[in-house]
Amino acid sequence: MKILLINPPHTAIGSRIPHESLPPLGLLALGGPLIDMGHQVRLLDADRLFLSVEQILAQVSPKTTDLVMIGHSGSSSVHRTVVKICESIKSQYSHIPIVYGGVYPTYHWDEIFKECNEIDIIVRGEGEKTVCELMEAIESEKSLAEVAGIAFRQDEKAYATPNASVISNLDQYRIGWELISHRDYSYWGGKRAVVVQFSRGCPFLCSYCGQRGFWTKWRHRDPVKFAKELARLYREEGVELINFADELPSGSRKVWQSFLEALIAENVSLLLVGSTRTSDIVRDKDILHLYKKAGFVRFLLGIETYNEETMSRIRKGGTVSQDREAIQLLRAHGIISMATYVVGFQEERDMDYWHSYRHLLSYDPDQVQLLYATPHKWTPFYKTVENRRVIQLDQNKWDYKHQVLEAKRVPAWRVFAWFKLIELFMQARPKVVWRMLFHPDSEYRHAMRWYTQIGRRVWFHEWFEFLFHTKIEQAGPLLAEFMGENFDMREYSMEVRRKHTVTTGTTLANWKSEI
Repeated sequence: MKILLINPPHTAIGSRIPHESLPPLGLLALGGPLIDMGHQVRLLDADRLFLSVEQILAQVSPKTTDLVMIGHSGSSSVHRTVVKICESIKSQYSHIPIVYGGVYPTYHWDEIFKECNEIDIIVRGEGEKTVCELMEAIESEKSLAEVAGIAFRQDEKAYATPNASVISNLDQYRIGWELISHRDYSYWGGKRAVVVQFSRGCPFLCSYCGQRGFWTKWRHRDPVKFAKELARLYREEGVELINFADELPSGSRKVWQSFLEALIAENVSLLLVGSTRTSDIVRDKDILHLYKKAGFVRFLLGIETYNEETMSRIRKGGTVSQDREAIQLLRAHGIISMATYVVGFQEERDMDYWHSYRHLLSYDPDQVQLLYATPHKWTPFYKTVENRRVIQLDQNKWDYKHQVLEAKRVPAWRVFAWFKLIELFMQARPKVVWRMLFHPDSEYRHAMRWYTQIGRRVWFHEWFEFLFHTKIEQAGPLLAEFMGENFDMREYSMEVRRKHTVTTGTTLANWKSEI
């Protein structure tokens, strides 16, 4: 079959770095197995090209497209755009089936079917194995009920098949790198770049995380094979920077060390950036020289909060002293620390924001990234804030960079002011400016300057957007009224088993005859 993979445009400012973008790993991960099955696969990266709905439609044709698959890593905030794209495609080509996947559709599949008749199938959970089985069912006109890990509409009702099992061997399916031209993708100031996953999942129980339950179980690639793949991208495709999409790539010290040593043995000049927990940095204090030698230049650390009581409530599982030590250890090894800090886990007072600023100062990270707590229905955090009011009804802005939940004691304009001023004062500290200008490591200086340039652009854009384009609901609905009941029973997308009854088979032929 001729399959078109669409990466929809994301309007969040955080994803719009001028002249730079990263390839859509999720769609490439589907493309590889589909190509190996013999399908003709084409990728339309509308996010990189920032295409309009009309421009996307112009790329769809019955001559080149038998089936559309669409998904985005920021699937919650991009969902409304996906609906518009699907409506446009179906209005012109009603016979072309549309398959939708990602974190948001995994959990909201029944709601999506109610709001959008144009979406035919939803892939729930990780997709490589599922889309292969789905394509086999479509081509052989078997019942979709036999495919685990999907949802579909039948007799005007929505059904979900039993959850798919996790992919235990992540090396079983390859990334379809041939679907992109590597020269089209760059990051870090013009460096040719890709996104990769060494592992999937996280064993920790942070209540607000929308990814933990999606991946269900922590697993990892073969460390030596993975190192060879990165080295090939460097040697054959000219890739200079690797961005790790993992929640916890360093989850196993033994496996992680094996990867670092294997990549060092490949002797390639790659730059690596990723995220991990501060506890793993502290754990690995004796091998951090391997991190640096392998090419790591920055780690994003989920500090989230300085308040030990809040840490316990959101089940973060860290400590203030551990967070501070991790930042110091990274600096000692010439690796940049980016501290993420989340506003809105509780209904803060003005003094709480001041204390947050003071504690961030004491951590002394090289870079900071402030985020707003954003409630997802499938996370435990959602249930704890159901009775807070929603002040941002536009879900396109539920991207962690817009305030969603009301803080009763502080009006939204002042929360925003605290948010932006903390960012400004943290990044304008004399220590940070000195490191940016005079640090002995040229790659370190480059990274600091690049982030400062991007941050300055985003900072002014967000002020302009807030003042002139952001609508704040003064008496918005309670979260439970706006979003409905929580999905706590759906939290683990590929582990919980539930029975679903499907009365008759639904095939691609059924769709064509019913439309």
